[in-house]
Amino acid sequence: MSEDQKKINWWEPQVGEKEKELLLQVLDSNFLNDGEFTTRFEQQLADLLGCKHAVAVTSGTSALFLALVANGIGHGDEVIVPDITFIATANAVVMAGAKPILVDVVPQTLNISPAEIRKAITPQTKAIIPVHISGRPADMLNILKIAEEHGLAVIEDAAEALLSKLNGKCLGTYGQAGVISFSPNKTITTGQGGVILTDDHAIGVRLRELKDQGRPVRGTGGDDIHDRIGYNFKLTNMQAAIGIAQLDKLENRTNKMKETYLKYIDGLNGLEELTLLPFQVEKGEVPQWIDALTHRRDELVEYLLEQNIICRNFWFPLHTHKPYSSPDEQFTQSTELSSKAFWLPSSFLLSEIEIEKVCQHIRSFFGKSRQ
Repeated sequence: MSEDQKKINWWEPQVGEKEKELLLQVLDSNFLNDGEFTTRFEQQLADLLGCKHAVAVTSGTSALFLALVANGIGHGDEVIVPDITFIATANAVVMAGAKPILVDVVPQTLNISPAEIRKAITPQTKAIIPVHISGRPADMLNILKIAEEHGLAVIEDAAEALLSKLNGKCLGTYGQAGVISFSPNKTITTGQGGVILTDDHAIGVRLRELKDQGRPVRGTGGDDIHDRIGYNFKLTNMQAAIGIAQLDKLENRTNKMKETYLKYIDGLNGLEELTLLPFQVEKGEVPQWIDALTHRRDELVEYLLEQNIICRNFWFPLHTHKPYSSPDEQFTQSTELSSKAFWLPSSFLLSEIEIEKVCQHIRSFFGKSRQ
């Protein structure tokens, strides 16, 4: 297959020999449930991200749910979430028995608007979930200030922000809890999986009980003690083994993703018809995915598909989905932005030639050659 015929994917996971080696160790041990490898994976994550507790679970969605429950969020409570996010953010709130309150976003970052958060607070509000879209930090300093003023918990949805930093501190470690996803379209994957980060010891203990049927200490079956209602959200040794091997590649992958973003900035420089959303990679922000805006998004995405270049449109705003249906007029920014926003090919596997090809075809679509 020639380079011109080769498909350029939006994202691709990658596993190798190290993942197979560690997975075989788990299989040979015959202990497949959560155990030694899970504990090792959690400790490595805590050390890497600079937090006291990292609790590995089955998905980013279950991580959000457990973080809410561990912070005492439940029936009758309201939780403020951004209108632009994957639907799992709001679904986790409903799973916890609370009500998601949708608010509009900041157009320059697509992240939740602190001004809109203030307007949405009621006596029933108990928490805020800022989402770090594509790895770009939400306005955490203002969000934390608002939360402190009103006695609210902050639970960061950092699903797309592994190792992305704000002021030298990893996203997901600012609030009472933060969550990261390990689904296949993230920087590292465990197939499916997630982790909850916290510096609060009591919350950390509570999370470990909640993910394991409410058991403070695992028994042998007949002598189990259950101190609270819990669930089964344990990450297995098999998944953790893959995660441990993936962590060895994390620094190289995040460096590559930063380089890819800068190459897009250079390759699309001066193209007025398309805007790349900003990342301050020199300050530690990591572009999980490289997002862009254009009024001709649908035409451009279709044209690139004809060139074997796969992009991905942004999620529809939450208020447009049946479970969370609300008038467009309440969300002027997300409504306008949703028809313009998409992700360019962002994989850490992209070659320089492939990035150049994407840029060339985008310029060709708009009738603009490289100056």
